[in-house]
Amino acid sequence: MFEIRPAEEKDCELVLNFIKKLADYEKLLDQVTATVDDVRRELFGESVTAHAVIAYEDDTPVGFALYFHNFSTFLTRKGLYLEDIFIDPAYRGKGYGKALMRYLAALAVKEKCGRFEWVVLEWNTPAIGFYEKVGATVLPDWRLCRLTGEALERFAKGS
Repeated sequence: MFEIRPAEEKDCELVLNFIKKLADYEKLLDQVTATVDDVRRELFGESVTAHAVIAYEDDTPVGFALYFHNFSTFLTRKGLYLEDIFIDPAYRGKGYGKALMRYLAALAVKEKCGRFEWVVLEWNTPAIGFYEKVGATVLPDWRLCRLTGEALERFAKGS
């Protein structure tokens, strides 16, 4: 039996474990600084910034998705932004990733979101193929820009 449930506060360690598994898959594990307390604060604290859902086969957690709401000025509507999705390798090929995506798409429709968006690494051709197969458009003209750490601090100070 397969089921998707919203994460609960008791799931913070599980969510962090999925974050680490995803980072390992993407060869970015050295960039993970998150702690269980960080996950708890952002998903269940005073000012919730993100949400997570967990996929289960029977009672075994097999994957997760983490999302938040963004905004489109052109549509003047909120959007649902999928930050991360991960299915344990042993459970891939069963349609669980597609089920998680469909769950979030239905949530976006229910919440009257104008868009459902995410990014994918250029080298991740299996994911790109999957996303195109479900009808997503991979936007070739857009590039993700990011300021973090010292660069963010310097720019914020006017340096």
